[in-house]
Amino acid sequence: MAEASKKVVKEVKDLDDWLPITKSRNAKWWYSAFHNVTAMVGAGVLGLPYAMSQLGWGPGVAILVLSWVITLYTLWQMVEMHEIVPGKRFDRYHELGQHAFGEKLGLWIVVPQQLMVEVGVNIVYMITGGKSLKKIHDLLCTDCKPIKTTYFIMIFASVHFVLSHLPSFNSITGVSLAAAVMSLSYSTIAWAASAHKGVQPDVNYGPKESTPTGNMFSFFSALGDVAFAYAGHNVVLEIQATIPSTPELPSKKSMWKGVIVAYIVVALCYFPVSLVGYWVFGNDVEDNILMSLQKPVWLVAAANMFVVVHVIGSYQVYAIPVFDLLESFLVLKMNFKPTRFLRFIIRNAYVALTMFVAITFPFFGGLLSFFGGFAFAPTTYFLPCIMWLSICKPKRFSFSWLANWFCIIVGVILMLLSPIGALRQIILQAKDFKFFS
Repeated sequence: MAEASKKVVKEVKDLDDWLPITKSRNAKWWYSAFHNVTAMVGAGVLGLPYAMSQLGWGPGVAILVLSWVITLYTLWQMVEMHEIVPGKRFDRYHELGQHAFGEKLGLWIVVPQQLMVEVGVNIVYMITGGKSLKKIHDLLCTDCKPIKTTYFIMIFASVHFVLSHLPSFNSITGVSLAAAVMSLSYSTIAWAASAHKGVQPDVNYGPKESTPTGNMFSFFSALGDVAFAYAGHNVVLEIQATIPSTPELPSKKSMWKGVIVAYIVVALCYFPVSLVGYWVFGNDVEDNILMSLQKPVWLVAAANMFVVVHVIGSYQVYAIPVFDLLESFLVLKMNFKPTRFLRFIIRNAYVALTMFVAITFPFFGGLLSFFGGFAFAPTTYFLPCIMWLSICKPKRFSFSWLANWFCIIVGVILMLLSPIGALRQIILQAKDFKFFS
């Protein structure tokens, strides 16, 4: 009996040493800072001025600030819950879900939502990377023959056919650091170049649509854009899993330090871009602020290049938990051997799938908002709160109890309303769309 249990323990350890999340646990606190910046400050920040144009000044500022506060609070709860059971670490979002809701139910609640977020982000980043490459080409080569966005998405994907074979979360640290620096750089260029351009002569801050119904749908859609911008929660436990933990120095201390730094960077990126972008362009702002800026050409091209580098890193941060999930499923449930060949097939197939979907449906703005409302709002705004209430059981009407219920209500409203607006936007954009253009 003892031999059998030793064998099981060894198998679990061997699998942990092979899977990308648990393979390496020697991350420093600042790794968590730039992994979190890379996970959060993504393509979403470029869509925030457009979201502001749909929300208007008052509601726009209120929703941005409220989202920042709520998501920081729910992120703190997740960091705290990582080691809430002494001697055990919840290295993955679904493991915490299983502890809160039960073995089977926890999987069914968390895994579909988390996969939808991670795969959704990867598809949107394929589109963003491809479109930014195309923008660089069009800016720097005005006399060249136009090239389809499809080809640029394929060029962007080719990088991931290589990078996806890095074995663990810690092995993408260099890529992630470059991505975090780039996100701060292109956000600064976006708002500084807008401010330099100055308020446009015919700027308009009034209602965007001509009908009250249109304005209502736009408002719903913008809520999803904001939700999409705060998506780091889906990989936060996986990032924390890479940090060493001892009774004297639990992982939550290092992780929380990194999260605070990341959230300061998030504020420095989000608020100036949203407010300055809307102030300068008003209702005429594009769904990607960099597309509204045409001059100076070299600066806009550089900003787009920074976006490309950033979404390369961000794609990897979101792809690694998917690889981890697929690889552990195939080894544990399908009895595959944990080999390099298995990893090679899985990861290439996944990159190819996200590339194909991105080429087929490149509706950037509508996709952001749809995924933002449908999947990001639950995993970011209210699922951590439900878990906290279930595991920690705070006293009724205490601050913790009230704060969590407030976050749950806000999150549910977001989840219900934003996909409605996004779906309308996708339908409107799809009318003029030609496949594989």
